[in-house]
Amino acid sequence: MPTKTTDGKAGAKKAAEKPAAGSKPNALQKPLQPSKELAAIVGSNPLPRGEVVSKMWDYIKKNNLQNPENKREIIADDKLQPIFGKPKVTMFEMNKHLAQHLK
Repeated sequence: MPTKTTDGKAGAKKAAEKPAAGSKPNALQKPLQPSKELAAIVGSNPLPRGEVVSKMWDYIKKNNLQNPENKREIIADDKLQPIFGKPKVTMFEMNKHLAQHLK
């Protein structure tokens, strides 16, 4: 005879249990190796994606590379040009370009 659950459905299976917090890093926490072009800005050691983005913003702000008329635009200098592949990108495009330089 099938067992009944509290919701009245016969034979319902228990939901899969989540792994303990910190047992497996998610995609943002997994250290990735930057390309040599990206390493010129963030360093050559493997870093989590979130930390790479943070270091990129530090570099952008330190070097005043945001378009003053449109703060969403980032103007590429000599180090950013090989990463972006064009003279300027929006802040939303930046992550797409960074993904191509992380393995």
